[in-house]
Amino acid sequence: MSIIGKFNRLQSLRQAPPGLYLDGGDLGEILLPRRYVSHSFVAGNPIDVFVYRDSEDRLVATTETPLATVGEFACLKVIGVNRQIGAFLDWGLGKDLLLPFREQDMPVRTGDKIVVFVYLDAKTDRIVATTRLNRHLNRTPPMYKTGEPVNLVITGKTPLGYNAIVENAHLGLLFHSNLPTPLEPGQKVKGFVRVVRPNGKIDLSLDASGYKRVAPLTDQIVEALKKNGGRLEFDDNSSPQAIRATFNVSKKAFKQAIGALYKARRIKLLKPGIELLNPTSWSPGE
Repeated sequence: MSIIGKFNRLQSLRQAPPGLYLDGGDLGEILLPRRYVSHSFVAGNPIDVFVYRDSEDRLVATTETPLATVGEFACLKVIGVNRQIGAFLDWGLGKDLLLPFREQDMPVRTGDKIVVFVYLDAKTDRIVATTRLNRHLNRTPPMYKTGEPVNLVITGKTPLGYNAIVENAHLGLLFHSNLPTPLEPGQKVKGFVRVVRPNGKIDLSLDASGYKRVAPLTDQIVEALKKNGGRLEFDDNSSPQAIRATFNVSKKAFKQAIGALYKARRIKLLKPGIELLNPTSWSPGE
């Protein structure tokens, strides 16, 4: 059985001038156009392809990889607007993805980068996009644990912080107070669950909390010190942006880590910078 809008492993049936015909099961034969047919393909062997509809509404396959498949959230660029139909989005394939007017919570313009959900329209059997994201969130109670690492897609800014799609399923919030720099809609970041509230709302952070954050970071700082001859220019006065760029953590987390190293008499504060003490006696995780 093949699924529209997903990658499928389909059996190749026969070569023809238009390309290679594949066994689409209940969907019938599906054409893989000749421009995608490699000389290494052998009739009778299975091929991994993405199945969608072309500009003439025919089912076709491609070996190209779209920026999003059915059931996924993604940030896509608007490359055109048709006043009768809607907007067209670049999703990495030859045929652009339609964002119908009825699926726009706010009008979009050419050049905009917007976060959308990609789905298969039950009435038309066509792949379309929507910016009405809330309709497609997972409504089951979140089962994440405090401190659990998660993948995030930023959807937009709010007075409290930034909304983010958690693991392509739930909606969470990154608070301004826990962010070193502004974020952009569509940006993909690694984050951590701070808490799942009784009402199902998820508070997020870009850093792990407590010892889970500090212990690995101290090891990371020590390794950086060793590679840099025992000294680093980073300390309490370093900018949040510089710390994030180098260690991928907030300034608060960095200060906690060097505080732990200082109390353990592993580093010396140079002002500016820090220096590693007794480098040969340090072992990760101490």
